[in-house]
Amino acid sequence: MVAWLYLFCAISLEVAGTVSLKFSDGFRDWRFTSLSLGLYAISFWVLSITLRQLPVSTAYAVWAGLGTAAIAIIGILFFREPVTLLKVVFLLMIISGVVGLNALGKH
Repeated sequence: MVAWLYLFCAISLEVAGTVSLKFSDGFRDWRFTSLSLGLYAISFWVLSITLRQLPVSTAYAVWAGLGTAAIAIIGILFFREPVTLLKVVFLLMIISGVVGLNALGKH
């Protein structure tokens, strides 16, 4: 159970790093650039801790899938990115794929 908490922490850090990357203005703003790189580094470190207990296929699929879905939702809600029916369908496919891989994984 602790590994899953670490995994969701790693996802949150990766999402925060990606949002910081958006504000880095193509690495022109050193504050957001540094924040982004630091958050990504910590995210990878925390992800590596989860790999002590979770299978890499499951942990990485959840990390990448939920991180991608979270960033897409943040983009829609906060950065006014367009939302279409296809975007919603594909986001649901990502999330269902993560759930399916998790259900098949042996923990």
